[in-house]
This record gives sequence, structure tokens and C-alpha cells, in this order.
Amino acid sequence: MTTEHSATRRELRLRVSAAPHDDRERSLETLALGVGAVAFVVVGVLAIIVFQLREAPIAGPGSVGQFSAVTSGAAAFLSFIAGRYVVHDRAAGHTMSVLDMLDVVALAFAHAVIALLSMTLFAVILEDGFIDAEVFALFVVIISGAAASITAYLTFFSATHIDLQLLAIILAVFLLEGVLAAMLTASDPHWWMDNLSALGMTNDLSSLTFNLTLIVAGFIVTTLARYATRAIPTPNLHGLRNVRTALIIVGVFLALVGVFTVDEFFGIHTAVASGMVVAFATLVFRLHRWIPGLPKAFIVVGYVFVGVIAILAVNFAVGYYTLTAVELVAGILVFTWVVLFIRNAAALQQDVQRG
Repeated sequence: MTTEHSATRRELRLRVSAAPHDDRERSLETLALGVGAVAFVVVGVLAIIVFQLREAPIAGPGSVGQFSAVTSGAAAFLSFIAGRYVVHDRAAGHTMSVLDMLDVVALAFAHAVIALLSMTLFAVILEDGFIDAEVFALFVVIISGAAASITAYLTFFSATHIDLQLLAIILAVFLLEGVLAAMLTASDPHWWMDNLSALGMTNDLSSLTFNLTLIVAGFIVTTLARYATRAIPTPNLHGLRNVRTALIIVGVFLALVGVFTVDEFFGIHTAVASGMVVAFATLVFRLHRWIPGLPKAFIVVGYVFVGVIAILAVNFAVGYYTLTAVELVAGILVFTWVVLFIRNAAALQQDVQRG
């Protein structure tokens, strides 16, 4: 019995040693760890220079939370670009177009904003738990370096493993955190009495955050439109082009909503916002013909979303709901549908490839 087990173990070792080794994942993991280590050292040194080995508050101006948020955002931006460079460098024969480069910059910016806002929110929550507490000098260096390190590691991993489903999650998180940040930092606490676009009317940081969020999110939607429809299996190639065009229109119009603020360009702002809804509704009602392979349950969800938006619009017209409420719910439904579409399209591709 012992001899049989020994032979089995020897055979297993021989098979493992003879099998071709794909070290791609291990090498990417090593690179990600290296990027995280570099971020820890660089930000730790910066923390020593900035704080001069003194204690610091948890959140607010001049705090370790604010410093960690800014440095983590910078680490995320640079790590994402580095990750995409590594992936591109390994893809033999592939050259990046101008649109590909813009995609990388937009997604790097989205990761940076997510990191910045997440660290800021985390610091504020911690401050509420440790009222009037200050961070010891050594902990300032360690916490700052650790925050940048984990951010750089995760962002590099995201850049080297990015796919349609991950892109959809990034879009959702980026939009949510960007709009929430604009709401929480708005100089006018009663902005909601007017409309959602009122967040972008002022000249403060809140307005810049809101408008940049819409512009970058619009660009990400166009990126998703190009990649998500690139390999969807469907006999209707003309319909596939229509889906791509409708999604690109949604993305471009979303970006233009951020470019043309409602107070300075009311006509253009209203036109592109309305056009985005029209493009979305057209896509929902024609999708079953343009891509026949998508699940019927998802098609029905689209009909329900459009119906809810229509009911909200009617209630606003009769004065029952505020415009802000309608815009918030409609925006949530539209981008929930976009995320679901990306995930269903990716699932359809995987099923066909496995079949």
C-alpha cells in the first residue's frame, strides 16, 4: 500500500514538472506586490516630509485622512496606467489607438476618484468614532503608506484583469461616489429644491466634482459600448451596430450634460439630457430584435424601467414629484440597466464560447 502511494506521488510530481507552466498570473501578482511596496515607501517618505514626524488629526484639513486620500488617488491613477502598459506590452502586435489611450486615462481617473472619495469617507467615519483623537507620528507614516500601498495593489490588479463585468462595476461605483460627494459638499444645502443639475451650477469644488463625474462617466459608457458590442454573438450585425450607436449616444450626451451646465446653457443642457432618455428608451424597446439571444427576463426589466420613468415624468408634470426626485430615480434606473446589459452581454459571450 505504501509503495502504491509512493508511486502515485511520484507520478503526480512527474506530471506537474512535465506540464507547461503559465506564469502569467504569478508574474502579475509579483508586479502588483512590487507596485504596492513602491507606493508604501514613496508615500511614507512624503508623509515624513509633510507632517515632519508630528501628530495629525484623523480627518479634515491637514489630516492624515486628507493626505491619504490625495496620495491614494495619485497612486491609483499611476498604478492603473502602469498596469495597462504591462498588459499592452505583453500583447504582441497590438498598437494602441488614440481612443484606447483616452480609455486608459478616463479609467485611471475613475479609479483615482474612487480611491480619493473612499479614503475620505473612511477617515470621516473613523473621526466620528474617535472624537478629538489625534494620530501618533509613527502611525501617520504607516497609515499613509499602507493606504497608498493597498490602493496601488488593487488598482494594478484591476488594470491587468479588467473585463466588461469589472468595467460595469467601476462605472457604477464611480458614478455613485462622484454624485454623493457633490451632494455632500454642495455650497447650497437646498440645491435639491431645484433639480439635480443644480449641483453643477456653482463655481466651487462641488460643481467641479459633479460635472467631471458626468463627463468621465459618459466617456466610460462609450468605452463600454465599443467593447461590450465587439464580440456579442448575434445574427443581426446591423442591429449590433444600432446597439453600439445607441449606447455611444447615451455616453456622449451624458458627458455633454456635464459640459453644458443648466444655468449657462439651458437649451443645450435640456436637449442632451432629453436625448439621452430617448436613446435609452429606443435601445430598450428595440433590443430584442437587435440582439435576439439576450434573456427575456432582462428585456422585460428594461420595459419596466422605461415604464417607471414615464410614470415619474407624468407625476412631475402634474406637480406631484420634484424634478430632482425624477432625475435621481431615472438616472439610477438608466445606469442600472446599462450595468445589467454589460453583464448579460458578457454572459452571452461566455455561453457561446463554452458551447
